[in-house]
Amino acid sequence: MDYQDIVYEERPRGVARITINRPASYNAFRGQTVEELIHAFLKAGWDRSIAVIVLTGAGDKAFCTGGDQGAHEGQYDGRGTIGLPIDELQSLIRDVPKPVIARVNGFAIGGGNVLATLCDLTIASDKAQFGQVGPKVGSVDPGFGTAYLARVIGEKKARELWYLCRRYTAQQAVEMGLANVVVPHAELDAEVDRWCQELLERSPTALALAKRSFNADTESIRGISSMGMQALSLYYETEESKEGGRAFREKRKPNFRPEVAAKP
Repeated sequence: MDYQDIVYEERPRGVARITINRPASYNAFRGQTVEELIHAFLKAGWDRSIAVIVLTGAGDKAFCTGGDQGAHEGQYDGRGTIGLPIDELQSLIRDVPKPVIARVNGFAIGGGNVLATLCDLTIASDKAQFGQVGPKVGSVDPGFGTAYLARVIGEKKARELWYLCRRYTAQQAVEMGLANVVVPHAELDAEVDRWCQELLERSPTALALAKRSFNADTESIRGISSMGMQALSLYYETEESKEGGRAFREKRKPNFRPEVAAKP
């Protein structure tokens, strides 16, 4: 595949780095981006010479900010259930038999927060911010982004993230279990390299078995996600959801309850 939206690098000693390369849109993903990410994860995930996969975003502002609202009008611009085949990508991050590290260099918001959650390990810059935005823009992740998040950080905190759509610092993310460690921004690459080197010294088969074993406990969420994405596709066709997208693009507050606003 001739990558347009990502950069794929195979680094020395078996490290593959996959970078979402759309800094002008804060590394938000469109249909093309997700297809390229799927291709890259398949390439790295089943290459025996690759031991660790690092997922990150280009520039210093964003890891990933989720679906590109400019490519979202009812449905996103792709072939998946909701346009984006995002559920395929989410499953693939879990399925590849090797550790995936999220190198969070900035905003990990919305679908970007879900990707960071799904990665086996998350290393964050002190400039990073985490959070959800779905209910603010007429969307939600009705699978791994909700049910699995609750397994990672607990139901009360997961509901807080989704219901209130606040932003959290990298240190807060570590404290709630959403990230493993936070380091000064200038030391982010060095820290990621250290973790990669430690993983390179571990048995690849043992790591693959451990990952499969961890995944087994939450595998039912894949079914929840599949069903949820079908429901989400129907939701995206409603006026309520479309209002969220319009308001985001027009940089105004959405009016999700016009019947309330119309009352005297």
